[in-house]
Amino acid sequence: MEKQAGIEQRPDDRGDGYDAIVVGSGYGGSVAACRMSTAGIKVCLLEKGRRWKAEDFPTDSWKMMSAVRYENRNLGIRFGPEDALFQKDSLAAVACGLGGGSLINAGVMVPTPIRARRNPKWPKEWERDWDICESSAAAMLRIQSSSAKFPIAKVMGEIAEGEFEESIESSVKLSVNFDAEEPPSNPLKLDQISSCFACGNCLAGCPYNAKNSTDKNYLISAIQAGCTIRTKCQARYVIKNPHGTCQPDGISRQRRWRVYINEIDYITSDWVILSAGVLGTTEILFQSQMRGLRLPDTLGSGFSCNGNTLAYVAGSAAPVNGYGLNRKQLSEIPFQDRPGPSISSSHTSSLGFTIQSAILPRAYPYMLFEGITTYTWPTGHRFFQGIVDRLKRFLGLRLSQSIILNAMGYDESDGKIMLDKDTDKICFHPPQDPLLPRKIIAFQKLTKKLGGILFMSRYRSTAVHLLGGCNASSDSSGGVCNHKGQVFDPKTPAAVHSGLYVCDASLIPCSVGINPSLTIATAAEHASRYLLQDILEYKNKISPGSEAADQNQFFVTAKNLESDNASTVLIKETMRGYVGGMPCTVHLKMRMQSQNLKSFDKRNWFTGEPHPLLRGKAGGYVVFRAIEKEKLHIIDGEMDLCVVDCRTPYTQYMCYRLLLAAASGSRYILEGKKIMNPCHFALHAWRETTTLHVTFNKVAPIGSTDTMLNLKGELRVSFLELLKCFISLKGNGRGRFIHLLLQTLVRTYILQIPRGTRENFTVTDSYDRSYPSNTVDDIRTADGFIIRCRHWRNPSSLNRDKLLSPILLLNGYTMESYWLPTEPQDLVRTLLDEGHEVWLLQTRLHPLNPANNATIEDIGKYDIPAAIGKILEVHGPSTKIHVVARCAGGLAIHIALMGGHVSATHIASLSCTNSSMFFKLTALATIKMWLPLVPVSMAILGEKNILPLLERSKGSSRHRLLKFIARCLPRYERCSCKECEVLSGIFGNAFWHENIYCRQQWFLIHPERMAISTLYISGGRSLLVTPDTSFLANKYMKLHQPGFRHERVVVDGFGHLDLLIGEKSHEKVFPHIISHIRLVEQEGNDSTPRKNYSKEALDWADDPDREYRDFGSWFFALAIIFFLLLLHALLL
Repeated sequence: MEKQAGIEQRPDDRGDGYDAIVVGSGYGGSVAACRMSTAGIKVCLLEKGRRWKAEDFPTDSWKMMSAVRYENRNLGIRFGPEDALFQKDSLAAVACGLGGGSLINAGVMVPTPIRARRNPKWPKEWERDWDICESSAAAMLRIQSSSAKFPIAKVMGEIAEGEFEESIESSVKLSVNFDAEEPPSNPLKLDQISSCFACGNCLAGCPYNAKNSTDKNYLISAIQAGCTIRTKCQARYVIKNPHGTCQPDGISRQRRWRVYINEIDYITSDWVILSAGVLGTTEILFQSQMRGLRLPDTLGSGFSCNGNTLAYVAGSAAPVNGYGLNRKQLSEIPFQDRPGPSISSSHTSSLGFTIQSAILPRAYPYMLFEGITTYTWPTGHRFFQGIVDRLKRFLGLRLSQSIILNAMGYDESDGKIMLDKDTDKICFHPPQDPLLPRKIIAFQKLTKKLGGILFMSRYRSTAVHLLGGCNASSDSSGGVCNHKGQVFDPKTPAAVHSGLYVCDASLIPCSVGINPSLTIATAAEHASRYLLQDILEYKNKISPGSEAADQNQFFVTAKNLESDNASTVLIKETMRGYVGGMPCTVHLKMRMQSQNLKSFDKRNWFTGEPHPLLRGKAGGYVVFRAIEKEKLHIIDGEMDLCVVDCRTPYTQYMCYRLLLAAASGSRYILEGKKIMNPCHFALHAWRETTTLHVTFNKVAPIGSTDTMLNLKGELRVSFLELLKCFISLKGNGRGRFIHLLLQTLVRTYILQIPRGTRENFTVTDSYDRSYPSNTVDDIRTADGFIIRCRHWRNPSSLNRDKLLSPILLLNGYTMESYWLPTEPQDLVRTLLDEGHEVWLLQTRLHPLNPANNATIEDIGKYDIPAAIGKILEVHGPSTKIHVVARCAGGLAIHIALMGGHVSATHIASLSCTNSSMFFKLTALATIKMWLPLVPVSMAILGEKNILPLLERSKGSSRHRLLKFIARCLPRYERCSCKECEVLSGIFGNAFWHENIYCRQQWFLIHPERMAISTLYISGGRSLLVTPDTSFLANKYMKLHQPGFRHERVVVDGFGHLDLLIGEKSHEKVFPHIISHIRLVEQEGNDSTPRKNYSKEALDWADDPDREYRDFGSWFFALAIIFFLLLLHALLL
């Protein structure tokens, strides 16, 4: 809508939402907006249509046709604005504009008949103040009667008497201004209301501004009181706000409702008042129900067309003046001889229906009424009537007269409004009308008197007065709302959704038999009284003495929520795949938007900061039939197509987070990530950029103790879908978006420029506490080698009734992973907090020991027995020891036990991470084992064969050459730390950076020596070794030692070393070790009867975590072979 003169636009007012949002501006919404705004409530009114000024209304047939919307669901035809809905055997005309139905109706205002108020469905509570509310509505709408009797009223008065049983001619009161003087000017300086010109064009919108439509009374008062009005803004559905908070006046609290104007944008408020008309309000509630809002089963029931039946009489010789006049004709015809307002005569039959004659506006295409939507009576006259009319036009003779007849009565109010889930559109079955035959007979009698031809509607029920669908009732079994307009929550019969109201014609539970405009406004006045009381009580409870909305600030705007200066891209994307082994399809509608493009310059790109146009919001739906039979609608979606972790500066992530709502009321969270690593010369680029690794979780209801759903899977975008996605891009920033997206992929895969800096790591104060003191014991092994063992005593053990067994920690080949003084948490401190005494073995391969040619077998044969002997010397020979081992340490303890160097009677339990008696390497690690890396490295190093890893260490040109070669070797994940690059080049990646805080198996022939409880832990993302390492060991122990506890855990997201040194290890890994030790302590280490597994059954079993081994395929590892062979050839 164009911004009106004298009306300013409010700046961005989405920050804290509104107290109340009113949807619709007809006889219901305008009343609610006015009453709340004048009471100081912060109100926003949303109107689907635009604001119509007097000069905007159509005055000829072509303009009228451009203002009509036609829909045919079977043919898939839709054109024009959403003004009318043709549906099966019914024709429903609905208005679309600021003012709702009051813009284009006849403005007839009749008090609600006693018959309707005595209907059993009529709420008794309405009767308490109905007359008061009716008087209030009549005063606001400025109801008047015309002093003149126009030609159509005279003719109908002469012919109607005695033609249909006993009839009574009623005086017609209208919300039309017949005063000669204009009302006082208002401060908004809007178009002043004129006096009626009796032109007869009311049903197409008054072109002379004489109609008292709601935009000239209720809405003017609301705007004066500070109400914000957004036109061209259609509310789609409402949901309870899942997590949004706001801070009005410094008070942090949560707005209770979201009103969505499309699948992405929404406005928040504490109250929502639905006044979008019968079809509009019902559709909003149906759409909301599909997104989890609990509503009564009676939604859409009790629909009434108010007994409407329309007919068109043409070819009459009576002087009814049934056509509207244009401006030129007005000057030629006296006032009393003009057609008058659209309806100026009304006759009520004793049979229970009322017939009113109406003027056909000048803009209405009369051909629409002469056969296109009608059939004739008497039959066969249609053709001749058309010829005669055209001849009279051609010869300039006086044309025959035509009028519209409108019958209203009491139908059964048993119609049904439904939502067609295939088309996502409203459809309805009209109610039964037992008086329809009598109305047709009455039409035929009147037509004979008028001497014309009757054109009857082809539709069984032609409705211009729609009622019901959200009927007011005492409980949810009889309707959707209570008498106040509060929407029922069906969990209990009288429970309501706090803050959700209906305030329009859909509340009316039965036919009223006459023009229902005043009845609707009266019901809205009644509901507004309780609504206002509810709001003020709530506001005083949460914020006593809060300020009212600003007065004298007037806002009417048609601008969307997005800024006009924003760069916007609209994207549609479809992904398909399997989640938890079940098919799942995600249909996304994404909007990427940036409002500060100028602030993003080239310096941001060089530092790796992602462009704001690569972040956005998402709507759409998910089809996951195995979980919910209906669609899962996205009510809150976010995505970022260039997420960077400063710990993995070479890796780019595309992250999605979708909050889903089901019709059942359940809510789910689907989170996904595309991981793009510049490994293997970008050969994985297509797979990585089109594969979304997802988790699907059910949101636990408050107070629920049930185990929630937690599924994992992958979704992929096909080439065809990706092509459709790029073709369907819309928005003023689509070119810029494509450029930026390609730019990030080139940087990741080709240029391989890291993003961010290591200075982005922040040091926390969480580890300021001093590290527990320890002692170092020198131990001589059986072969004479001196090893060391760090020993942490636990002071708290002195106060325990039962002493806990000591724990021996075994490291991997070279790196320390248990004792991390510079980190906020490690396994040593975790075990000490549990009350255990901790021993950490530093084997002969430890970096602090002199260089030697020792093997892992030497550790298992000599070092571990010596360490266990030292612990037994301190605690006594009957002591049992828990052993926790990693990588090569795990292999060494298996050698010690199964080789007979250590007795299992001294071991309480064994916990291994990524190690066991089996080592299943990744393809990359296996290839490196095959290659002559050691001879080549020794040839490069020469005599000084000790390679200093630290960058600050001095080294020869040979050392620098070898480190350069190591950094050039392909690996799955790169790092900006040169020491890490060298280490991973030599050994392979040992851990996933995102988790870091900023030979012959001869011993397997003795399984009887492993009479202990075991725990094997693997990382879910394979590095160096695969999860088969723990799977085979766990299967081996279950087969050979069934009398003991044997567990196996795969920790998602972790690799190899990061299982113990990761930032979240104390949350995701350590608890498994602690739990295993606790269970063993409680049960003791005695062999107890447990389930025996047959070898055949264990052989049948496959690794349930096989899906985790996606990385390091053999095909891409061949690139390393080619690279190293080429290097070897150059050196020779």
